[in-house]
Amino acid sequence: MPNVIKRFQQKLPSISLSQFNFILAIWLGVVLNIGFYQQMQTLTPYTGLKTSLFIAATVVVVVALYNVLMQLLQWRWNVKLLASIFVLVGGFSAYFVNSLGVTITSDQVQNMMQTDIKEVNDLISPNFFIWLTGLVLLPILAIVLIPIRQETVKREVLKKLVNIVLSFTVMGALLFIYFVDYAAIFREHRDLKGMLSPQNTIASTFSYYHKKAPKKNLPLVLYGEDAHLIERTSTGKLPKLMVLVVGETARAESFSLNGYNKNTNPELSQQKIINFNQVSSCGTATAVSVPCMFSGMPRTDYDEQLAGHREGLLDIAQRAGYKVTWMDNNSGCKGTCTRVEKYEFPKALKQKWCDADGECFDEILVDGLKDYIARIPKDDVSPRLIVLHQMGSHGPAYFKRSPKAFQKFKPTCDSNAIQGCSSTELVNSYDNSIVYTDHVLSELMNTLKGTANYQTGLWYLSDHGESTGEHGLYLHGSPYAIAPSQQTHVPMLMWFSPEWQKNNSAQYACLIGQKSQKLSQDNLFPSLLSLLGVQTQVKNEKNDMLQQCAQSAQSRI
Repeated sequence: MPNVIKRFQQKLPSISLSQFNFILAIWLGVVLNIGFYQQMQTLTPYTGLKTSLFIAATVVVVVALYNVLMQLLQWRWNVKLLASIFVLVGGFSAYFVNSLGVTITSDQVQNMMQTDIKEVNDLISPNFFIWLTGLVLLPILAIVLIPIRQETVKREVLKKLVNIVLSFTVMGALLFIYFVDYAAIFREHRDLKGMLSPQNTIASTFSYYHKKAPKKNLPLVLYGEDAHLIERTSTGKLPKLMVLVVGETARAESFSLNGYNKNTNPELSQQKIINFNQVSSCGTATAVSVPCMFSGMPRTDYDEQLAGHREGLLDIAQRAGYKVTWMDNNSGCKGTCTRVEKYEFPKALKQKWCDADGECFDEILVDGLKDYIARIPKDDVSPRLIVLHQMGSHGPAYFKRSPKAFQKFKPTCDSNAIQGCSSTELVNSYDNSIVYTDHVLSELMNTLKGTANYQTGLWYLSDHGESTGEHGLYLHGSPYAIAPSQQTHVPMLMWFSPEWQKNNSAQYACLIGQKSQKLSQDNLFPSLLSLLGVQTQVKNEKNDMLQQCAQSAQSRI
């Protein structure tokens, strides 16, 4: 094979190392970053010819910058390897930026590190393979085949210096001319660097390992060691059984409960629920939001490293006397359920609800809950907290998230290459997943209604929202500071059995009074502990929804 390559190379004209580096800089700077330049065009204050000149200047600046980097980094002994890596990394990141409007950040790298094979499969589509072939595999083949001319080290260094000086000169001149424009744009839109491939992935990966990668062998930090039940279960009062449903990728604006013009909540609208319509998430990705909401830290003070090795909400509830169980139909609990019981779905339920790849419809959670409750011994009066982690509306394969019986909105996008679907098809498929979530939640409530040995409650809260083409964005994971409401405005609702309402009437009335107030995932930690009757000094009273009512009542006295 090497001889075949060598014979083929002999038929091609050779180029110098500096020329090779410059050509690669053009490829990286121009071909892979069309989405970046389109975004720059929307932000420029110019119109007509001035806009074209500004974008042309931006292209030249980026190419010149990459030329400097290539001349510095790539030498005869490493050029083919490094060039292939740059094309590989840049090609993959450019696919998500240009096709889905995704901004590559350390959070996105974290999502990639914590994903599973099922989520990866959902991202692979015919469009992806076309992109992979045209902008990754063929360029790498060209890199391997292009012969680089042998020159003396002195001559190579001289050419590199000329390239670097000329590049800096051109960059300096253009940055001087457009300095005010660039300063204004990048000051207000710092996320733009996350659209520039391949530096976005390289820089974000370094940032992830420096700031976000879990540190090994860190000691467990105990938290809420004083946790205890305010009132022990007595003979005359049933123990509590609370189901916390962690939703996936559901956005509040797609719930008809919140005013959406399509009836996506036909079953929940018939249940006696408390719907909270002004709730924001802690992050725009599961890897951030789930650990954050269980950590007890407000979003503005959230420390990811500390959360990774400190006890959280589930540990505290368990210490206070609750039997805590995590039931998962997603890609794991992101470290929040490490020290509590994990429910394993029986084989019969997997055969009923899961496909050959192990991807399951969320009704497996309903049957799982029924199975769990049926196994509770008759004489067991321990209070229980059960966390159900949904597959929900996880994209881009929204068509997989709802059985045909719940695909009420047509036409649909029956592909994971969602950028190729019409807006109507895409939104219909997403809305169908919300209709199915509506059914799952309603069935969970019906299951709890039939649980006679407990006073039961259900709290549903989605981890983050989703973009379906609004503002040119798809999926989620945008930097929080610039994320659209579709990614941060999440649905939240509660349901309580008549027995729970009777025994906690003041709490129930308090919650009803807050259904239109601005809330967030910061409220989960202290408010759920209060609902469970758990007292600890680590509860942040400011974020405790029940404490707000107590303070209001006290202020009126």
